[in-house]
Amino acid sequence: MASKLTTMNLYLEPADSRRLASLCGPFDDNLKQLERRIGVEISYRNNHFQIVGLPRNCLTANNLLKSLYVETAPVKGSTPDLEPEKVHIAIQEAIALEAEDNSDEAREHYIKTRRGVVKPRNLNQTQYVANIVRHDITFGIGPAGTGKTYLAVATAVDALERQEVRRILLTRPAVEAGEKLGFLPGDLSQKVDPYLRPLYDALFEMLGFEKVERLIERSVIEIAPLAYMRGRTLNDAFVILDESQNTTVEQMKMFLTRIGFNSKAVITGDITQVDLPRSQKSGLRHAIEVLGDVDEISFNFFQSKDVVRHPVVARIVEAYEEHEQKMQAIKDRKDNLLTEPGQNES
Repeated sequence: MASKLTTMNLYLEPADSRRLASLCGPFDDNLKQLERRIGVEISYRNNHFQIVGLPRNCLTANNLLKSLYVETAPVKGSTPDLEPEKVHIAIQEAIALEAEDNSDEAREHYIKTRRGVVKPRNLNQTQYVANIVRHDITFGIGPAGTGKTYLAVATAVDALERQEVRRILLTRPAVEAGEKLGFLPGDLSQKVDPYLRPLYDALFEMLGFEKVERLIERSVIEIAPLAYMRGRTLNDAFVILDESQNTTVEQMKMFLTRIGFNSKAVITGDITQVDLPRSQKSGLRHAIEVLGDVDEISFNFFQSKDVVRHPVVARIVEAYEEHEQKMQAIKDRKDNLLTEPGQNES
């Protein structure tokens, strides 16, 4: 039967106590993370590891241990520490490949840049990249750390280097995150750059600082606040609107109607982190309601399990989601009590 447990034995060579200690982590934390996420039990003695679980899970854990052991190979005579973050990402990639049931299809969505290959690290990221390629307008919606902006910028860079588009345009609304910064000194560029820094960082990582600066000087890459999009028609461009939860309904409509011929647009945002005044509705939330049935538009929703930052970030997102659900349930109960017959009679 497919549900029958199996035991798999693994010998990691060469047997090196320092490398094995790095693999297991302090107090075997790395192994515990593997056990919890893959659904297996791992025991070991020296370089002999025994894995117990479902056959498929055992094979996944076996392959992960082998690949992670390679990461502990000495560099300049010293054994590097295997960080929990690296283990977390490796597990997510393994789960994504297993869920795909087709590693060849996953490889089709690898993104090549000058600095290396950017690859989706889970099933939702793979589908997100595929949808960006297939659709003219793509929404990426979900919590911070799920790769929405990073993958969008990587796909834009890939399209530019393939000469599928002539330029990249990156924009976001200049809205403070719950703070009033007041007057900002400097010229226009210096005033808006702090809002656009995450977009710069992604570009620098993929193309290098000097290359990005040259492309910006030639207007091949343009980074501007959303307010500067009004009145423009964007042809032969890859356009990314970041932090779109902070657009108003009018701004979102204005942006979407800028899209011209042979252009792609990716809109990213997190509807749980809106920094607009309470009286204003988020343009992203409104777009989900209005455009959900338009075939040419793709909506991709990420969850806390898709977070690829430090593992604690996913748990933070989950904790906030649970709290918001509890608060909403309490509010709904109060509303129901107020609307019951006889409640408002004197």
